[in-house]
Amino acid sequence: MPIILPYYAALLGAILLGVMGQVLLKTGAERSSDMIAQFLNPFTIVGFGVYAAAAILYIIAIKKIPISVAFPSVAASYIAVAIIAHLLWHEPLGWHQIAGIALIGGGILLIHQQ
Repeated sequence: MPIILPYYAALLGAILLGVMGQVLLKTGAERSSDMIAQFLNPFTIVGFGVYAAAAILYIIAIKKIPISVAFPSVAASYIAVAIIAHLLWHEPLGWHQIAGIALIGGGILLIHQQ
C-alpha cells in the first residue's frame, strides 16, 4: 500500500463528514422554530460534532497531501451538498447549478493532474 493512501482516505473521510455535517445543520435549521431552538436542536449539535471529526481527518490528510491539492478537493463537498439538497429539500438544480457543478468537478480533476 502506498504510504500516501491513508492520507487520501482521511481526506475523503473529511469530505464525506463535511457533507454529512452540512446536511445535519440544514436539518436542524429546518426543524427549529427560531434561532435559539436551532442551536439547541439535536441535529445541529450532532452536525457540529461531525464537522469537528471532519476537521480532525482533514488535519491528518494535510500532513502528507499538499494543501494546494487538499483544500480544492474539499470543493467536491459542494457538488454532493447541491445534489443532496435538491433531493431532500427540492432546492434548485437547474442548468446554472449543473454548469457550476461541472466547473467545480473539472477544477478538482485539474488539481489532481500531476
